[in-house]
Amino acid sequence: MSLEPSQVKEIAHLARLAIEEHDIPSYAKNLSEILAFVEQMNAQDTEGVEPMAHPLDMTQRLRPDEVTEPDQRERFQAIAPATEAGLYLVPKVIE
Repeated sequence: MSLEPSQVKEIAHLARLAIEEHDIPSYAKNLSEILAFVEQMNAQDTEGVEPMAHPLDMTQRLRPDEVTEPDQRERFQAIAPATEAGLYLVPKVIE
């Protein structure tokens, strides 16, 4: 699939991105290559292939669940404009 410059402009508009006019051809080329690669991946038969969370069959190294910082809630809330029962009070922003 090859993208036209007008399509690149529309994509940039939808993504709220400002791109220079002289950069549009290179964006079109790069995005077209990405879409071609996605089409190539979609064409592969993945029937019977089990989904993986990671390409290497390994488990995550986990750190111990230990407290590393002292509780400073009272100190931080002392300088807050408004608190109640250990919570920060903020103005209502949704009607």
